Amino acid sequence: MFDVAPTELLLIGAVAVAVIPPKDLPRAMRFAGQWIGKARGMARHFRSGIDEMIRQAELEEIEKKWREENERIMREHPLHDAIEHPEEPSLAALPNPMPEAVSQAVAEVKASEPAPAAFVAENGTELPPPIPAGNPAPAKAAEEDHGPELPLGLPPKQ
Repeated sequence: MFDVAPTELLLIGAVAVAVIPPKDLPRAMRFAGQWIGKARGMARHFRSGIDEMIRQAELEEIEKKWREENERIMREHPLHDAIEHPEEPSLAALPNPMPEAVSQAVAEVKASEPAPAAFVAENGTELPPPIPAGNPAPAKAAEEDHGPELPLGLPPKQ
């Protein structure tokens, strides 16, 4: 914005040393620096205001184009006609091949499962019976009222 060449800066410095006494020079430089900072801040604020105005104008233009395009699409494909007179069949009217495929897959899985009495792993070792759906209290806990058994085989609290 304001372009100051190095030679111009040297000329201003020489005039400042000639006009301003050396003991007042630091105070004068600080004062000049404050004014330059204020001028830069005002320029930055002005520039950001202009940028914001340009961005708002672009947003309004984009919104206007979007609104026009939306209106054009709505004119070509009105919503009330699609609801009152559907051109495509509904999903309920289409045939659904899934139930037959699902029933075949279930039958295959049931055929491949072993009988419930044979709890044997693939390597031939016997597995424990499956845990029932409910959580019945063990008979031992009902007889003794010491609380539940702790994990890792630790004795119950006394």
